[in-house]
Amino acid sequence: MQYNSTRDKTISVSAAQAIKTGLSAEGGLFVPDSLPKVTGEEIKSLCDMTYNERAYFVLSKFLTDFTEEELKNCISQAYTKEKFETSSIAPVYALNDSTFFLELWHGPTCAFKDMALQILPHLLTTSMKKTNESNEVVILVATSGDTGKAALEGFKDVNGTRIIVFYPNNGVSEIQKRQMVTQEGNNVSVAAVEGNFDDAQNGVKKIFTNAEYKELLNRNHFSLSSANSINWGRLVPQIVYYFSAYADLLNDNKITEGEKVNVVVPTGNFGNILASYYAMKMGLPIAKFICASNENNVLTDFIKTGTYDKNREFHATISPSMDILISSNLERFLYDLTGEDDAQVREWMNALNTTGSYTVTPQVREKLSALFDAGYSDDDETMAAIKDVYQKYDYVMDTHTAVAKSVYDKYVTRTGDTTKTIIASTASPFKFNQSVLIALENCNYVTGKDEFTLLDELSVKSGMHIPKSLAELKNKPAIFETVCGKDEMKQIVSDFLMID
Repeated sequence: MQYNSTRDKTISVSAAQAIKTGLSAEGGLFVPDSLPKVTGEEIKSLCDMTYNERAYFVLSKFLTDFTEEELKNCISQAYTKEKFETSSIAPVYALNDSTFFLELWHGPTCAFKDMALQILPHLLTTSMKKTNESNEVVILVATSGDTGKAALEGFKDVNGTRIIVFYPNNGVSEIQKRQMVTQEGNNVSVAAVEGNFDDAQNGVKKIFTNAEYKELLNRNHFSLSSANSINWGRLVPQIVYYFSAYADLLNDNKITEGEKVNVVVPTGNFGNILASYYAMKMGLPIAKFICASNENNVLTDFIKTGTYDKNREFHATISPSMDILISSNLERFLYDLTGEDDAQVREWMNALNTTGSYTVTPQVREKLSALFDAGYSDDDETMAAIKDVYQKYDYVMDTHTAVAKSVYDKYVTRTGDTTKTIIASTASPFKFNQSVLIALENCNYVTGKDEFTLLDELSVKSGMHIPKSLAELKNKPAIFETVCGKDEMKQIVSDFLMID
């Protein structure tokens, strides 16, 4: 299988080349030249497989230039019970007979990003060998909170790589910040950016598309790559867990063979919900996709109107990993909806870059509306959802999963659709303990208590154990304290690599 750029489909590269480079030279994202098909019988066969076997089944259809041994080695190193604290890797929790949480946060950094970022370093180093890459690969990451730590943890001390993570200063939770600034490893660096996530993401993209700077890096034996979901090696592992969840529901007799389900995803960058869309196009029975946003509801407006407009107020919310106004992976979705019209996608992306908005054609909007619904919830509604689910089901959600549940409840009320539904649960409640405890109790309850006291409080209240990786943060010193302007990011990279 070959991969084309969304902005120039004449560009065709192997899976290994797509993973190694991350972003196409002209700024496009790599997508497979076709989507493999999966039969109902094959989906049924997944029921008897472990998560790792399911991962091989899906990934082998996309990474066709990887040998069986190479791919199985990547998978076995990524998904272990020791790392995910469960042999299920991505277990499904039945809230009731029709609503199911796909828990994607059992990995080492307690967020769904681990599902892809535990395997990406192995895919990348394998790709480097397959493409005879002699340069050291420099991973650039912009994060709204979770990707940064997951990438740092995945790439720390991986030979032949270095990783630099940029996060928005004052734009992540205290736990997320501590996870990043205490990161150990001889090949890692972290810097806060004055601004929001979009500023950090745009800064990284500018570095990627700066031909002069890339030549400087090459002269110093460095090549750039990405661990953000713009990298196909980040997105393709996410397809796996939707197939896995469906197989688990079949195993537990919660659904019947071929029964369609709805999927709800709290999303900012659109990658997680795009993975479920790709799964549907491959043959997974999905009826409706419900895109859940917080007050940064640019995706909600786009799905409802066909106009994407980032020219709006940016909100810092209690679900910071979704505080995003430029959803990078939407580009891949538009490429598919337009029938792979790279010229049209290029025109829209140029408009987004120059004017901050674009409007899709009536034909694309019709396709979009047929499959997708969308809604958003503000912080008050999100907190109300946390309390409601706890009181009814004795289950504690984080602030991102709660956005999804709140939006889903409003969707059901509005449409009357009672189709069985998988909700992507994207983070452990312990990562956002202060907001979760305020939702369960009140503001006074958390006053004067530090992050680690709050971890203990939430453990008692929820009956859940504190994830080891978060408990250990208490005694870890801060290593990285750099704060830079959005125009200084290239210099931060140069300083880290010690080049002029």
